[in-house]
Amino acid sequence: MDNQTVAKVLGEISEILQILGESRFKINAYSRAARAIMGLTQDLVEIYKEGGLEKIPGVGKSIAQKIEELLLTGRLSYHEELLALVPRGVMNLMMIPHVGPKKAKLFYDELAISDVEELYLAAKEGRLQSLPKMGKKAETAIIAAIEDFCRSRERILLSEAYPLAEKVIGHLKKNDSVWDISSAGSLRRMKETIGDIDILVSSNMSEEVFDDFTQMDGVLRVIERGRAKASVMTEAGLQVDLRVVSPNEYGSALQYFTGSKEHNVRLRDFAKRRGYKISEYGIFDAGTGTRLGGRREEEIYKVLGMKMMDPTLREDKGEIEAALSGSLPELIEIGDVRGDLHVHSNYSDGLNRIEELAASAKDLGYEYIAISDHAEGLKVARGLTKNDLKRQFEEIDLVNEKIDNFRVLKGIELNIELEGDVDFETDFLEEFDIVIAAIHSGFSMAKDELTARMIRAMENPNIDIIGHPTGRILGKRPPYQLDLDRVFEAAAKTGTLLELNSLPERLDLKDEHLKKAKEAGARFAIDTDAHNLNQLKYIFFGVATAKRGWLTREDVVNAHPLNVMLSMLEKN
Repeated sequence: MDNQTVAKVLGEISEILQILGESRFKINAYSRAARAIMGLTQDLVEIYKEGGLEKIPGVGKSIAQKIEELLLTGRLSYHEELLALVPRGVMNLMMIPHVGPKKAKLFYDELAISDVEELYLAAKEGRLQSLPKMGKKAETAIIAAIEDFCRSRERILLSEAYPLAEKVIGHLKKNDSVWDISSAGSLRRMKETIGDIDILVSSNMSEEVFDDFTQMDGVLRVIERGRAKASVMTEAGLQVDLRVVSPNEYGSALQYFTGSKEHNVRLRDFAKRRGYKISEYGIFDAGTGTRLGGRREEEIYKVLGMKMMDPTLREDKGEIEAALSGSLPELIEIGDVRGDLHVHSNYSDGLNRIEELAASAKDLGYEYIAISDHAEGLKVARGLTKNDLKRQFEEIDLVNEKIDNFRVLKGIELNIELEGDVDFETDFLEEFDIVIAAIHSGFSMAKDELTARMIRAMENPNIDIIGHPTGRILGKRPPYQLDLDRVFEAAAKTGTLLELNSLPERLDLKDEHLKKAKEAGARFAIDTDAHNLNQLKYIFFGVATAKRGWLTREDVVNAHPLNVMLSMLEKN
């Protein structure tokens, strides 16, 4: 019974209690405990043995007893009793936008709908319209939401695929038959969502490699196995494809299978016009058939007179032209990031104390971190009042006295209200080192109104950063309807930073928007929006997205030392 499983059970209890209409306090207690356990860096079993369950943030005596039952028996009677009342499929309904706990219960009670497929069928047949507070418009919205949800489920988040691929690669690297190995496809290009996981190996002993691959721990079944490729389904429900090529062809195969399709088509067309032919087997003189390279990936681009571009850029968005002209950007790297400006503590909806967050950030090699908890307008996230923030400021001062060569900054995440106003007035906002503002409500406003709302917030001289600017949550919520050209122009004009939120389900701004905003003259902050210690490491995915957006160190304010960063924000 690992941390993830225990957290899942507690999370399901919270969801069932929502459907049953239990008290918000009880619902939040289980939800908070689940998030706390997901954020633990220590094994829950070890914490239990040390008698420390009740020391976990959000875990009181009652929930600690339930965790103990889970750890000792592998079951929880309370969880099973709730599942008898509300089938697990009904909980899945709440993954669909426009379907909250009340509607999930309504559909189950009135129409016996217990899974997403049944809900879709009922909506297509027009059976939802007759229910209270439903109508044709609501029914149509649910149909569209389910179709979007099903499309999104065909791909998985980068954060799910990457660790599994690294685990497979780490395992196969120990095999003496494996000479070179790398991820390929959209995973190597670090796209925000991934189809199948592609891995490429160079070896002259493919059978030995395939034997090792198909017999790995975590393989549920072998989908196919041929002479050059094998595919497995893992216990995590993800497909992994492994190709084995000869060492002499590894570089050309890696270039070919990394893609993207659009990049490869443009590259092949360029090569053809110059008398070359490119394939997964190498690069050849088109006239004589002489093989000119392919053992190393760099050889393909070198023959064509190009500097090899980072895989994250290979989307046919100008990278080939930049490689030919010598104007490829020197992309930002994870080691360039000096601090995180958007982190939540246990003062609002985070799980960890400020001192814990500061220590973890310093361990990551950072010079600074900003505690940017929610402001009072967002009550669902336990938003902070002025008095709360004054207490927090005092604690931050104490932490700064204790930790050498590191600074905890005083930040806030404000709510951009319907007219573009924010929670606090100018005098109070001037006390903060970092001020973030974000839209947390009123998502369905008309495009022009929503755009004007955000631009008005940008015009507030006290606001440094616009957080998660488009508001999207991958697979769950589409982006706000914004005129991004106007937003990017306003960001450049006012000097307001645009956030690249590194939470894997957000990655907001997305790659193409980053590139466009950069071209408009905007600058950025790459933050994690972390709500626990583990999420601080999500900066990795933010930097990967920044690279896809052609960002350099100079484009990112928190890729600079503390004094320079504060100077860039005109803070002292």
